[in-house]
Amino acid sequence: MIKIEQAAWDVMVSHARTTYPNECCGAMLGSVDGDQKAVQVAVALENAFAGAQGAFYQLRPEDLIKADAEARRQGMDLVGIFHSHPDCDAYFSKTDLENSCPWYSFVVLSIQKGEFHHANSFLPDPDQTVAVQEELQHPR
Repeated sequence: MIKIEQAAWDVMVSHARTTYPNECCGAMLGSVDGDQKAVQVAVALENAFAGAQGAFYQLRPEDLIKADAEARRQGMDLVGIFHSHPDCDAYFSKTDLENSCPWYSFVVLSIQKGEFHHANSFLPDPDQTVAVQEELQHPR
């Protein structure tokens, strides 16, 4: 289960709205205690994909390393990655799965016509062949 606190949620939704109709991306910082994850801080990152960003995002490795370093500096963990799906559902695509890491949670926000619609969280397996949906708690 992953629980996202209000301040982090506000950053995630705001980033998704302001980058619409493109996909946004970012890092989620917080704590991990077994299967229980809490996200206290969300870090908006730049979608570095050089092509059309309406259906694809790409994180720079150095941006993720900086987010991880910031998490450690604050005594937190890098819990996972978030990104948006403009004008479609919050699902974990084949491309998302192929570019995932099995030790992170992946939160996908559905942004319909520029406004938040719904979100889901996913946990990919180590072989990156399947991702199970993870229970997600967030402010509305």
